Amino acid sequence: MLGLLLLWGIGAAQASSTQGVPAKQLLVLGDSLSAAHNIPVEAGWVHLLEVRLKQMEPGWTVINASISGETSLSGRNRLPELLAHYRPRVVVIELGANDGLRGLPLNELQANLSAMIDAVLKTGAKVLLLGIEMPVNYGPQYREGLRAVYADLARDKHAALVPFMLEGVALNPALMQEDGLHPVAEGEPIVLNTIWPKLKPLL
Repeated sequence: MLGLLLLWGIGAAQASSTQGVPAKQLLVLGDSLSAAHNIPVEAGWVHLLEVRLKQMEPGWTVINASISGETSLSGRNRLPELLAHYRPRVVVIELGANDGLRGLPLNELQANLSAMIDAVLKTGAKVLLLGIEMPVNYGPQYREGLRAVYADLARDKHAALVPFMLEGVALNPALMQEDGLHPVAEGEPIVLNTIWPKLKPLL
């Protein structure tokens, strides 16, 4: 069941200069699942998204600001500078797994995600929230409460939501790395295809 975990925290943020900032920028703020952990960067879903956008939605630039081990609090602290620097039109928030793995109070996670969504919406940008799942050993109350955090925020903030980013991947050992937390390269296109239907209308 470890495949249900998302230890979302990768390093290697891809950034672009503010000089000549493209008119249409998409910012991904996440952790390891958004930064190609232990696989080539070009195999990760964020890079695959960039390739798809060049083909289907020309003019968009993808900024991957994901950092390994990122929590909702550290992401909340980093977000204002990222918004000011890149001025994105769409922000994908993929955070909360590291909070969950540490068993942090769900009200803290909800407060941090809520503040991030508000900060994005205040700039006029659109938000896509990527939800997570915890393993069964965390107990039904915590697992269901975590799901509710994302569902409630998406409803209350009118934000787009992917309930579980690794749907169709996490429980397939052939698509997961040995750590049971991160997809192998072959699983990344499936991750993108799970996200795309919710992301495309925001572009």
